[in-house]
Amino acid sequence: MDKIFILSWFDKDTIKHLRLPFSFFLMPVFLFALSQSTSINWQTTSIAFIILHLIIFPSCNGYNSYQDKDETSIGGLKNPPKVSENLFYATLFMDITGILCGFFVSLYFPLFILIFVLMSRAYSYRKLRLKKYPIIGFFTVFIFQGGFVYLMSSSAITIFTLTSYFTTSNIICMSVASFFIGSIYPLTQIYQHEADKKDGVISISYKLGYTGTFIFSALLFVLATIFLFYYFKIKHQQMALILFLVIQLPVIAKLSVWFKKIRMDNTNANFENTMTMNLLTSICMNSYFVVLIANNYYNWF
Repeated sequence: MDKIFILSWFDKDTIKHLRLPFSFFLMPVFLFALSQSTSINWQTTSIAFIILHLIIFPSCNGYNSYQDKDETSIGGLKNPPKVSENLFYATLFMDITGILCGFFVSLYFPLFILIFVLMSRAYSYRKLRLKKYPIIGFFTVFIFQGGFVYLMSSSAITIFTLTSYFTTSNIICMSVASFFIGSIYPLTQIYQHEADKKDGVISISYKLGYTGTFIFSALLFVLATIFLFYYFKIKHQQMALILFLVIQLPVIAKLSVWFKKIRMDNTNANFENTMTMNLLTSICMNSYFVVLIANNYYNWF
């Protein structure tokens, strides 16, 4: 009976709000950490990947939907159905499941998952609602979906201790992850200005405006590239940076065209264009890090 009761939480609308395909957009940071690990425990890596991308990230999406109760398009879902209590219980069950499964990875990993979940809840929860503050909301995502996910991923992929982890290389990589997430995040808000404002949320994108959002995102992308350049320079892997710039050309071109269209007509800052941009960015980023992972074995450059 209990099993049937739990399964009943995962109705059709609940599953939609979990936005499982959206995990593809969150995959680059994990792949980045994997690409920079010299020794890999593939068993714990696989378990961690499943926990994060099929349990924890979807649960966070669902909880955000439960708190927001959006009636307009949200990331990965053009026409969100109405939320129910099932969604709350399903996300709570997924959080607990993810934390418990984390013990199959290491003692650190479930602790990191718990911290990530708590910050994600604080971001959305109505009585805290960090997302309603433009700067605090931005830095919550900047830190915890960027550098912290890199740290969390690394703790599952390779031998990990807190005392030895924070080397110059790892700090640079965590910074790169945060700068990349920070460059993408405001662009994901650009079509939600009015909907967010009606809900009492003043996003960083709303404060910056359409033009300011693109300029801000471009600056963070440049900073990420500079940090990446320095990182690959000290590793004597300049070809990796050249490859990055080549693979990102479609993203830069698409962003430039989209920016031009928005400057001519703000209605181009819509859900369809945002999701297309997110998809292209994720494909290019994921592809790049997959190539780096393969290069660790085949030494192409």
